Amino acid sequence: SETKNSSGMGENLLRRSRTDRSIAGVCGGLANYFGTDSTILRIVMLCLIIFGGMSLWVYIVMWLLIPEE
Repeated sequence: SETKNSSGMGENLLRRSRTDRSIAGVCGGLANYFGTDSTILRIVMLCLIIFGGMSLWVYIVMWLLIPEE
């Protein structure tokens, strides 16, 4: 979601989505942050996890570290 900082400029904060979620809102939040479709991001993350480019632990760590909206 976008918030206003002290200069009035909007800044995009990385937050887990409450509305666009399948498991924990990580992909929905990342998609919102990068301005992309969450379905595409979910497919990319799933492929990275299955084919060894990213560990499931990385997803779990993001789940724990990225605050919720």
